[in-house]
Amino acid sequence: MDSEQIEQVRRFNRTVTERVGVLHDRYLGRDRPVGEARLLWEIGERGGAHDVRRLRERLGLDSGYVSRLLRALAADGLVTVEPHPEDRRVRTVRLTDAGRAERAELDARSAELAGSLLAPLNDGQRARLTAAMAEAERLLTAATVTLEVTDPDHPDARHCLHSFFAELQERFDTGFDPARSLLPDAGELRPPRGVFLVARLHGEPVGCAGLKLPSGAPAEVKRMWVAPRARGLGLARRFLSELEARAAHHGHEVLRLDTNKVLTAAIALYRSHGFTEVPAFNDEPYAHHWFEKRITAGPPSGPRE
Repeated sequence: MDSEQIEQVRRFNRTVTERVGVLHDRYLGRDRPVGEARLLWEIGERGGAHDVRRLRERLGLDSGYVSRLLRALAADGLVTVEPHPEDRRVRTVRLTDAGRAERAELDARSAELAGSLLAPLNDGQRARLTAAMAEAERLLTAATVTLEVTDPDHPDARHCLHSFFAELQERFDTGFDPARSLLPDAGELRPPRGVFLVARLHGEPVGCAGLKLPSGAPAEVKRMWVAPRARGLGLARRFLSELEARAAHHGHEVLRLDTNKVLTAAIALYRSHGFTEVPAFNDEPYAHHWFEKRITAGPPSGPRE
């Protein structure tokens, strides 16, 4: 990043906050600031009761701040906050009838605001602005995704692996049976023998990737998967770069992986990332292509377990 890029982001942020009215205490002309309005909208987005903790993670807000917002909305009769019926330690929130009416009014006013932003522009300018907004949204979403070292037996890790195996079952000509595959055991993906990364978007798992770090042998990428809703964010390439850096940090000079012939997008990614096809180096029954890449040690970009 350079100073010009930083300044451009700051100018963009100032312009957006001014034009959409978040600097006012009465957002969209209602009797509440943008924080309350945004939380009200999020609660009503999917209907029903919501886990307060999940809402907080999705919006990236401090628990104390969310509690204050919920108290204000409850005092206005717009939401009810109750313990979860199966676990009283978990709080849930849902809209009241008044809350649904207020959310509908906010939706209508938000649409009017969006129209007012587009109205002064000609057709070509509108197309350029909305296309730029879509690209900005995609890139901002990509920047929101976190990669965290996670135990392979963690529920989020298991969710990713089960989703991955289900997708392979649908896509492979022969189906996919984990019992036949050369799956690493959990111990091979835990430090110091390996590492397992889980990608999360708004607190929800959206991808995973494992790295085996055998002593005296090349490092190996295992079980890399990205959820369909997170594809197009550059997450697979980010996984590869992170695993490569970790392998180099642990002294490995070669990184390997194998893949199935139907995973054409993955094969193209590996080749563009500098992997070259090599003869088979294992007996994986579902593999048709084997790749490796020579890597060099460099300064780590963050803590390496």
